[in-house]
Amino acid sequence: MILYLDTTKGNKIEIALREGNMILVQKEFEAKYSQAEKLLPEIKKMLAEKKIKLSAISEIVIANKSGAETGFTALRIGVVIANALGYGLGVPVRGLGKKTRSKRFSQFDVIEPIYNKNPNITEQKSQTVH
Repeated sequence: MILYLDTTKGNKIEIALREGNMILVQKEFEAKYSQAEKLLPEIKKMLAEKKIKLSAISEIVIANKSGAETGFTALRIGVVIANALGYGLGVPVRGLGKKTRSKRFSQFDVIEPIYNKNPNITEQKSQTVH
C-alpha cells in the first residue's frame, strides 16, 4: 500500500492511499500555517476510517517540488514527515520532483525538497519598548 502526501498546494494538503492502481481513499483539507499540526492526525484518521494499520504501508510518495503557491515551510514539513515515516516504518520514500535522493544522507534513503526559487527572507526590526 502506498501513502501519498502533497503539501505543495499552498494552504491545502492532499493525502491518499493507493493499492496497486486503485485509490482507496483521497483527502484534501485546509491547513493554512498548521501543516505540522494537521498532517499526522489526518493520516491517522484516514487509516482508522479504512481500518488499515500503519504497518500496511509499503512505500511513501511525496510531492517534493515547490510550485508557485508553495511556501518553503509547508514543503519542508511534508518532506520531513514523509522521511520520518519512511525511516520509522523501514519503507522507501520516493519524491515526485526531478532531484530526489540526498547524497548526504544516502544510508537513510532521504528525500530532499526542491524549491522553484530562492527563499525571500526579510529581516524584521525589533521594536524597543520605553
